[in-house]
Amino acid sequence: MTPVKRAFKYRFYPTGEQARELTRTFGCVRKVYNLALAVRTEAWTRQERVNYAQTSSLLTQWKQSEEPAYLSEVSSVPLQQALRHLQTAFAAFWGKRSKYPRYKSKRKTRASAEYTRSAFRFKDGRVVLAKLVEPLDVVWSRPLPDGVEPTTITVSRDAAGRWFVSLLCEDRPAPMPAVATSVGVDAGLTALVTLSTGEKVTNPKHERKDRVRLSRAQRELSRKEKGSANWAKARTRVAKVHAGIADRRRDFLHKLTTRLVRENQTLVIEDLTVRTLVKNRKLSRAISDAAWNEMRSMLEYKTAWYGRELITVDRWFPSSKLRSACGALADAMPLSIREWTCGNCGAFHDRDVNAAENLLAAGLAVSACGAGVRPQREPSRTGGPC
Repeated sequence: MTPVKRAFKYRFYPTGEQARELTRTFGCVRKVYNLALAVRTEAWTRQERVNYAQTSSLLTQWKQSEEPAYLSEVSSVPLQQALRHLQTAFAAFWGKRSKYPRYKSKRKTRASAEYTRSAFRFKDGRVVLAKLVEPLDVVWSRPLPDGVEPTTITVSRDAAGRWFVSLLCEDRPAPMPAVATSVGVDAGLTALVTLSTGEKVTNPKHERKDRVRLSRAQRELSRKEKGSANWAKARTRVAKVHAGIADRRRDFLHKLTTRLVRENQTLVIEDLTVRTLVKNRKLSRAISDAAWNEMRSMLEYKTAWYGRELITVDRWFPSSKLRSACGALADAMPLSIREWTCGNCGAFHDRDVNAAENLLAAGLAVSACGAGVRPQREPSRTGGPC
């Protein structure tokens, strides 16, 4: 199998000296990124482009000047990596894949610094970064694959004050044993996913369970003077509630997607436009809590790793209106209708199970014929309405 890049993330607990050095490095990384972005933005207004090599030369000048002379006190590798990340951001902007790069905020941006091979030592489970004397106190919650060495290490601190180290490695995941089963997966809110087998996985609603704690923490934050020490403490408490919600959601999605990939050779999902769906004010909070995009992302890379097939059906395919038993197409299917008996063939349908079965059938047709799945615009094979 072709090597793939996998990141293994662990929590660690820095000493006071390490925390100070890494915090200083985070600040310098942010400073360099913003300085380079300012230079490139000014050049952009003159219809000129400044590339990575030019900003790298500017970095040398900034280190030698009096104002940001402190840049020379930290490892130069994370600063160079910040310039590379900015170059990647501009490449995505020029390729119309993202918006124009934004400045990094001290409060709103996750603090991080990236170290390449020349700026760290890794041996026998000990990680030593440049400018640090002692190894990081890493909690090895899972082992790295045998014979794998990290190529890049990223140190970060989230809004809740937790420290993490992420080791990027080149690995060859072993394909899972082939199975003969296929499944259609319909995403929802009451049931997070409904499978074509009839199984429904209940939505844990992690954010709703902590909504009272979150509201109380946010209320306390609103009463503090912005920028004060008490405001910073209250802000951290809010961040810890958010972090707990995100951790539980991610853990649940990892377990669910791994099970689906392990049990099925082919998985069929719908191409949902979550960005559009969250504009519905009544459902936006629930849709965000369901994290459909994150689940899809996990399915994409896990199927690629383990030799499975993931098929995405066009968003305009009428999976809910189409009746899986006879193929008739209903004129309308309001969300209030969850179950019905087909007037054409008499079959009983559950809305979500019916959609999952239709997705599976459409996905298998794509796999067999190689054609795209588009909305059904011709009369059904039973003569039903189109």
